[in-house]
Amino acid sequence: MARKSAIWGIDIGQCALKALRCRPADEDDQVLADAFDFIEYPKILSQPEANPEELIAEALKTFLSRNSVRGDRVAVSVSGQSGLARFIKLPPVESKKIPDIVKYEARQQIPFALEDVVWDYQQMPGGSVEEGFALETEVGLFAMKRDQVFRALKPFDAAGIEVDYIQLAPLALYNFVAFDQMQDLPPADQYDPDTPPPSVVVLSLGTDTTDLVVTNGYRVWQRSVPVGGNHFTRALTKELKLTFAKAEHLKRNSGQSENAKAIFQAMRPVFNDLLTEVQRSLGYFSSIDRRAKIGRIVGLGNAMKLPGLQRYLQQNLNIEVQKLDKFRGLAGADVTDAPAFKDNLLAFGTCYGLALQGLRETKIRTNLLPPELAKDRLIRDKKPWAVAAAAVLLLGMTVNTFGHRSSWASAQLEGYFAGPKSEAESVASQASQYSSSYEEAKTQLQNVTDVGNRLVNSVTGRTKWLELMTAIDAAIPRDAAAKDKGLAKLNERDEVHVESIECAQVPELSGWWGVVQPWWKPVATPKPAADPAATDGSAEGAAPVEGAPAEEAPAADAMVDPTADPAATDPAADPGPAGPGWIFEIKGYHYHNKEEDTENEGPAYLRKTLLKNLLEQKVTLPGPDGKPRETTLAELGISYPVLINPGQIHRHALSEKEGPAPIHVQAEVGDVRRFDFVVQFCWRDPALTAAAATEETDTLSGGF
Repeated sequence: MARKSAIWGIDIGQCALKALRCRPADEDDQVLADAFDFIEYPKILSQPEANPEELIAEALKTFLSRNSVRGDRVAVSVSGQSGLARFIKLPPVESKKIPDIVKYEARQQIPFALEDVVWDYQQMPGGSVEEGFALETEVGLFAMKRDQVFRALKPFDAAGIEVDYIQLAPLALYNFVAFDQMQDLPPADQYDPDTPPPSVVVLSLGTDTTDLVVTNGYRVWQRSVPVGGNHFTRALTKELKLTFAKAEHLKRNSGQSENAKAIFQAMRPVFNDLLTEVQRSLGYFSSIDRRAKIGRIVGLGNAMKLPGLQRYLQQNLNIEVQKLDKFRGLAGADVTDAPAFKDNLLAFGTCYGLALQGLRETKIRTNLLPPELAKDRLIRDKKPWAVAAAAVLLLGMTVNTFGHRSSWASAQLEGYFAGPKSEAESVASQASQYSSSYEEAKTQLQNVTDVGNRLVNSVTGRTKWLELMTAIDAAIPRDAAAKDKGLAKLNERDEVHVESIECAQVPELSGWWGVVQPWWKPVATPKPAADPAATDGSAEGAAPVEGAPAEEAPAADAMVDPTADPAATDPAADPGPAGPGWIFEIKGYHYHNKEEDTENEGPAYLRKTLLKNLLEQKVTLPGPDGKPRETTLAELGISYPVLINPGQIHRHALSEKEGPAPIHVQAEVGDVRRFDFVVQFCWRDPALTAAAATEETDTLSGGF
């Protein structure tokens, strides 16, 4: 697709619409202007009674009635106050990493989320690259909020004008002055930041504001000054008691007025305000770039035609102020010699810079057009070519198909393959039947295997239960010399009375661990400690799996794996058991509670006997070969024994019969100190897989 050669630069100002169409010229340092337009609004857009949308729409309608943009590209400007411009000096960095650094800087410099803005950047000329590293690199970062971009595009969309470039007005002025007024600059590779060329100041007076741009051709700095042509008009309105329209007419024709001196005196305060702002801006620029030297000032904007303004600025700034009468790099006599163009020459600087960017004759080529719009237009432009290519391809395939069809029809080979085709179908059908029979037999084999596994697992499970009950029985403390000690020494018997043993299967042990963990703690070195207060009586109300400990529950009493280092064990950090398994609960009591031996009574006695035995006790059981072998309870899968919600030692009057064997009450015994307890632990059969453990039936034991 041929590249569009002509481009329109359109500047929608506060008092007029300016447009300039350019195309490449024969000379490298010139462009050819072949059309322009200057359409002044009936009212200034900032006037209270003005309707900006209607005035701009009417101006664009007039522009399209005089000119055609068909086949041309369009570049438009937005005011510098609508966007953000930052110039960042980068440290020495690899050239390929510059985009990443710029994106990081964009997040820091732009005060909005990057998704809410349209932004672009430009690496400024004048830097150097040595061994892949960019030195003295300055990057221009430019951004504009998306809603403001679409607001600027709205009148053009309504008029049917497709915009290709959006540029900030100060940057368009920089492109203009760098191309047209600084043609004697040294090449970029000879630029020395320590001795830069003289800087040119562009002072573009607008209706309400003035754009001030300072550049040496390689570096640029810009600021918006809050003084414009309207301020001169308002000064005349105030001092001479005129209407706004009459004051505007008098300002434009002040050179032919008989009261030129009075007009100048009325506008003098505005002259002073403009001078002060320019002096302050140039002073600040000199403070941040002390090597810069201001060579001259180029005045733009129709307000620069005010009598005495050029001389006033030049005398007070001590800098040459130029008021251009032509553009050096603009050819095309049909435009440059036109009276309307000459009269408004100073208003076309922004349009000129926009057109130069479209012709790629500028140093800053950033574009604030939303990328999604550019992508949609690229796809739309390529659609006709894609459709044409598809049509040609389809036509070729159609011709090729008909050619092969005629050759195939003439062969008449359908009956030749009928016999072999039938035999192949028969073999395929028989193979399908064999495959179905194989899958059916395979399914039956799997079913029989599953039944056998369940039967074997049931037998294994019963064996484990017998071994487990034998191991638990061995862990319960017994005193062989209990009869010799007598009832008078009941608190010296090393025995624990068990009232019940229950169990329940759970699909996930971590749930149980979350409930009992507050009562579990590793015991490294037993030391005396008073039993914390608990509910009177015993731990009869403790829930083995569900529920949570009370806030006043005492610290947990537990045992840990004896192979671990107790000093390095943190109860809160222990992840506990996980996966399917069984929870066992032992309820009982003991009388080993001598008041003078606090280290061996109540829960402390249980920790040293029952809880310790549940991990370390060795028991002789039949091995896989049928021969007896000695193993610990921990090796059988018992772990994490926990004393649940331990209560207090309480006084208990002995009855005629307690437990499985009678205890006869003697007068000298009376009531005794008794401690009731509930101990829970988990059991996981190491020999069973998780699937086999899940199939264990709940009928092997009762639930809680």
